[in-house]
Amino acid sequence: MSARRVVITGLGAISSLGVGAEHNFEQALAGRSGIGLLQLAGERQRPGTPAAQIRSPLPELVKTSELPIFDRFSLLGWAAASEALAQSGLDASVAPERSGVFWGSGMGGALTVESGYVDLFVDGKTRVRPMSVVAGMTNAAAAQIALRCGFKGSVNNYSSACVSSAQAIGEAYRHIRHGYADRVLAGGSEALLGYGVVSAWDALRVLAPLDAEHPERSCRPFSAGRGGLVLGEAGAAVMLESLESAQARGATILAELLAYGASNDATHITKPDADGQERAMRQALEQSGLPPSAIGYINAHGAGTPAGDVAEATSIKQAFGAAARELLVSSTKSMHGHTLGAAGALEFVLTTQAVRHGAVPPTAFLDQPDPECDLDFVPRECRRGLTLQAAMSNSFAFGGSNVALIVGAFR
Repeated sequence: MSARRVVITGLGAISSLGVGAEHNFEQALAGRSGIGLLQLAGERQRPGTPAAQIRSPLPELVKTSELPIFDRFSLLGWAAASEALAQSGLDASVAPERSGVFWGSGMGGALTVESGYVDLFVDGKTRVRPMSVVAGMTNAAAAQIALRCGFKGSVNNYSSACVSSAQAIGEAYRHIRHGYADRVLAGGSEALLGYGVVSAWDALRVLAPLDAEHPERSCRPFSAGRGGLVLGEAGAAVMLESLESAQARGATILAELLAYGASNDATHITKPDADGQERAMRQALEQSGLPPSAIGYINAHGAGTPAGDVAEATSIKQAFGAAARELLVSSTKSMHGHTLGAAGALEFVLTTQAVRHGAVPPTAFLDQPDPECDLDFVPRECRRGLTLQAAMSNSFAFGGSNVALIVGAFR
């Protein structure tokens, strides 16, 4: 069987920017930040910590009686997945055995696990909540999504730190491309804003300090004065289908997933490596069959760490050569924070919309660029009225994993 084309027929997103893929994109284009002061449930707080929290109530998509089997990351996952599914127009009557779910999450039901430890070791209880295992397991969101969609094909869970959901989308692309499925609902979700998890990230000394006067400006990727990343929570999803599947049912095709590059640094557990990142980008470019000049925009990993941003700027220049100077590159993490396992999917959704709408979100609050980050990082304001043939979304992770996805206008 020859390799099949893979198209996108649905998008979904929920983040600190709001509910809905279109709303998230509109907020990102406007340069609006979802970052503010972290507010944890209960008495234990981490004062002075910025975070990209979803502060509004979540969509009521699950019965109250079912909530005990849902960690927050699964609720975010279903919110995004159900939106992508609805836009695609698919239901379980369309060959469910040829439909799958590929999902990513860095730590899965971490809030459920943390709550159990509090019950046992802080509050002195002798038992944890009865459904802690099924709510806290890392594949809980994937399983719940497949159950509610009625999809009976392969359900795969990916947990590779910050590339988890990008990897899920890439592997779903391969799964469809080579004929193992006709359609896959792919994406990821993360909800790690609990006292213990935030404390662990703080111990790594990678979190950005609070901008006391303007908390929303605390994450400043590629800036000379950047101080680290800001944690966020989110869910994001794409409905992927073979071109034949989408055309057979008359679906609206939003864009085409053209390529997936993946690599490993094999150099250091936390320090990013420009050569490893370059390999993922080059692999995606080669697979797409496009020259570097055909990529008009890169949604950068751009977490705001001093070492990470410089490594990515270097890797882009290595991968794209002279064409790097013509690229538009931005980090939307400046507005929705680093959503860890959900980041790749959320940023891929935004990248797909950039191609569809001919508009590129800015790197918000980029007032003074780092001289070592010397590309066009779309400072402060979006660019509109563009014709984008294709765009790339980068995701890099602790452990050395790198993913590059290329999305193009459907033709």
